[in-house]
Amino acid sequence: MIFMRSILFNLLFYVQLIVLLVGGSPCLIFGRHAVQNIARLWARNSIWLLDKICGAKLEFRGVEHLPQGACIIASKHQSFLETFSLTTQAPDFSFVLKRELMVIPFFGWYLKRGGLIGIDRSKRGTALTQLTPQVRALLAQDRQFIIFPEGTRRPVGAPPHYKSGVAHLYLETGAICIPVALNTGLFWPRRSFWRRPGRIVIEFLEPIPPGFDKETFMRLLQTRIETATDRLVAEACLEEPALRAAMPAGQSISPA
Repeated sequence: MIFMRSILFNLLFYVQLIVLLVGGSPCLIFGRHAVQNIARLWARNSIWLLDKICGAKLEFRGVEHLPQGACIIASKHQSFLETFSLTTQAPDFSFVLKRELMVIPFFGWYLKRGGLIGIDRSKRGTALTQLTPQVRALLAQDRQFIIFPEGTRRPVGAPPHYKSGVAHLYLETGAICIPVALNTGLFWPRRSFWRRPGRIVIEFLEPIPPGFDKETFMRLLQTRIETATDRLVAEACLEEPALRAAMPAGQSISPA
């Protein structure tokens, strides 16, 4: 049943994306907020489908930690799920992405009009130089910048691999940083079409205020995210022991 439900979900997930991209194209005329509303509609529909078809219910915790104004949201990254679901909680969000994505018909148009930041990743040495002034500008508009400090999706239980880019932005912008922990990879694994049932949790943690040095900030960020993520993964596996089968071979979880 999980196999068949996963196929049905994935089919509807992408069909509704295509329908919204084409049907919502008039919103491109109206700018960022209209495009963000389309993105949130897609996200909320997808979360609803995940619940009704796959029996995977998404719960947000710690939303009281998330300000309505400017902040850096630094999230653990295990799945594609958090990429779009975080948009439902941030009132005026932005991400960073490869500039090449912005030339894709329809999809790229939405990215550009939605106020996302495209950078040339082939120029690795200047990526932060490209990014910093744009992040500073959007924060000055009371927007929220969402970043995944590890850069790419990591399997559940994999050793953390945090990069210093988030610390650079924290120091250069003087913004408050909201760490985010989650257990999404148990239910929506990377590079897999499987969608497993259970209670998915994305948790906003205690904010890190501006003023810390780079080393202290990175230590606080990683400790808070990894400790809470281990707790959420252990909690999910306790509720649904079958989820342990989703753990990659040789990897383990800390007890709750």
